[in-house]
Amino acid sequence: MLDSLFSGMFSTAQSNLQLSAFMISMAAALLLGTLMAVVYMYRSNYTQSFVVTLATLPAIVCVVIMMVSGSLGAGVAVAGTFSLVRFRSVPGTAREIGAVFLAMAVGLACGMGYPLFAALFAIIMCLANLLYMLLHFGEGKSSERKKTLHITVPEDLDYTGMFDDLMQQYTTQSKLVRIKTTNLGSLNRLTYDITLREVGSEKQFIDDLRCRNGNLEISLTLQSTETFEL
Repeated sequence: MLDSLFSGMFSTAQSNLQLSAFMISMAAALLLGTLMAVVYMYRSNYTQSFVVTLATLPAIVCVVIMMVSGSLGAGVAVAGTFSLVRFRSVPGTAREIGAVFLAMAVGLACGMGYPLFAALFAIIMCLANLLYMLLHFGEGKSSERKKTLHITVPEDLDYTGMFDDLMQQYTTQSKLVRIKTTNLGSLNRLTYDITLREVGSEKQFIDDLRCRNGNLEISLTLQSTETFEL
């Protein structure tokens, strides 16, 4: 009895699509898409357009698969269309791309006539994602100590090696990644990627830097990880 529940609703690839099967697959795809969107919003930065797309994408893929079922040529054309959409989109984070592929997989399962397998797959993956987030799986222990430091110095000041001793004292790693002129060339802005030795030493570090750069602007921000997402 249980095996029959998980059997495909479409007996053959060439069978005519029934209204009841279409509505069941669509409802399952929309419900599961909404579930995945809600899970994605948990402890994540997101936009309304992305989560709405994530909620509706399984239903879209579901209908596409049902429409091309049994047609090899149409299937190849649809695959090419999905590739074009991906390459024309703005690159996202690894988690966003994973969420999109998860939504597509659920939509494929619903489109092939297996809504219960799709539900089981979506629930397992959502629970796994929640567990990884709660356990902080893969989160670097030094992420809070990784900073981007901006130091403004006068244009006539020789900054080469000027802050090396302070970098050794307050950081475990430092690298000068950018030099930019500002204020019509009268000032230079140095950008460092650093890893602090201790969390909470920022104030003393900045105070010591101010004594070297003539009390000009200094900023210390969290280091961006966008370029390391994939």
